[in-house]
Amino acid sequence: MVLANANLSTFPNTVRPSLSYRFDGTTGDLSLTPSDPDFFQNPYPTYAELHAQSGEAGPIVHWDAYGHWVFGGSNTVNALFRDRRLGRQITHLVDRDTLGWPRMPDHLSDFYALEATSLLELEPPSHTRLRGLINRAFISRNIASLRSSIAATANALLDDLQSGEPVDLIAQFCEPLAVTTIAAMLGIGEEEGPRLLNWSHAMVRMYQAERTYQDEVLANTAAQEFAQWVEELVLARREAPGDDLLSQLVEARDSGDRLSNEEIVSTTILLLNAGHEATVHALGHALHQLLIAPSDTTKAWLQDPAPFVEEVLRYRPPLHMFTRYVLEDCELFGRPFKQGDVVGLHIGMANHDPIVMPNPQLFDPSRKPIRNVAFGAGIHFCIGHTLARLEMETVLPMVMERWPQIKLAEQPCIKDAYHFHGLERLIVNLEVGQ
Repeated sequence: MVLANANLSTFPNTVRPSLSYRFDGTTGDLSLTPSDPDFFQNPYPTYAELHAQSGEAGPIVHWDAYGHWVFGGSNTVNALFRDRRLGRQITHLVDRDTLGWPRMPDHLSDFYALEATSLLELEPPSHTRLRGLINRAFISRNIASLRSSIAATANALLDDLQSGEPVDLIAQFCEPLAVTTIAAMLGIGEEEGPRLLNWSHAMVRMYQAERTYQDEVLANTAAQEFAQWVEELVLARREAPGDDLLSQLVEARDSGDRLSNEEIVSTTILLLNAGHEATVHALGHALHQLLIAPSDTTKAWLQDPAPFVEEVLRYRPPLHMFTRYVLEDCELFGRPFKQGDVVGLHIGMANHDPIVMPNPQLFDPSRKPIRNVAFGAGIHFCIGHTLARLEMETVLPMVMERWPQIKLAEQPCIKDAYHFHGLERLIVNLEVGQ
């Protein structure tokens, strides 16, 4: 059946005039194009409709655009993130021929070479070893101590913004703030920011719906160039270590073990990519939410920004879906699966589950508790979640204090990059308060 649109009044500054899709509640078949602007600009009414047609486990749909099953209930997604019958990798258990998969395409050899040693893609025991070594380098740095350097970067960026002319907060504030912060942790100068952003943007297109052959070529080229550049940095750190995260990765040991050169390169690239992509999206959503709220409400939210940040992560998560491989034949919430099947764990739907979060379409930082799976769960829980939260909690009050009369200059649009969910631009006019 074709479902009607949900009420859009609780999703300010978004328009979804005539989304057409089909969902069969009996079979679970969902026919929906992720690149349809009427969907990706505001997917939340669709999520609400799917929840309304589902039971306690939430939406369980076979999404034709992806060709696999997708789970969308909050408790369901949380459980599956932690389920060891699912994993980011499967070729450590069974080879591609046995799975009936085609050979790895030559034009993606450099990209997949990085993934082969990426923390994001590995499963135990390799994941356990690698994450343990990285934790020692990453978590040993007191993330809270970075607040002053984050504030200094934000102040410098705000100084560069000119009152009286339109400003794009995504390009001129959010992106340089996020990439400068993670680059500085790794001991990489801020002048490298534009190059890092270009490589990152090219590589993450591999994870978007309906990618093209050209997207794959550009991603592979970026992976090759990025890896070569990081290899040169690693060589320099081996010869002259510094007080930075990259040097700690080079020196990381565990009972005589250490990261291989390939692991250091892939980890550095992962930290640089993941360390700013999701943060930029989340920061953009947070600023947008502040800009469309009354000033007295904004001031109240920012007196204690932590609940506001948590509700932003629930309400508009920067990434809407992660995928997992089924590692063994099993049944998941009443559906049978075979080894090698792919399933989607849908963060966007889970964060808007009315069973767990009453009135999920309402933005309300006073919720107690605010439950979300924006950073995943289980062994692949985002290693940078503390840093992302710290960046947002630090800089959001600074922006509103510096520019108390800031106003939207145009209606913001979501990028056509599903299942990433972030603003393409956030154009504002800056006015100095009296």
